[in-house]
Amino acid sequence: QVQLVESGGGLVQAGGSLRLSCAASGRTLSAYAMGWFRQAPGKEQEFVAAISRSGGSTYYADSVKGRFTIFRDNALNTAYLQMNSLKPEDTAVYYCAARYTAMLVTSKNSYDYWGQGTQVTVSS
Repeated sequence: QVQLVESGGGLVQAGGSLRLSCAASGRTLSAYAMGWFRQAPGKEQEFVAAISRSGGSTYYADSVKGRFTIFRDNALNTAYLQMNSLKPEDTAVYYCAARYTAMLVTSKNSYDYWGQGTQVTVSS
């Protein structure tokens, strides 16, 4: 079992930045591919970014490409989502997820473990 806890959400003005963290416990995170998803009010959960187990491969949704960066520190058992140039449409609850695989995973149905989410609100 892996327990995931997100942090770092909050209220920020458009154009600002936030860094989300996803701390893992229970198992070493280096065995897991990681992903970030988000869900805005009234919308379905959507993929944001993913990173392979080693950190060597990353993939982003078109809506965040060039603005968000996913990375990980396996020594700290933590994954991150650096969000720059935030827009009001980035407002959502952000979730991290883990899957026991070396490969990069983009499908939410493929993930085994989820955090509880952290709220990100971007004001215009």
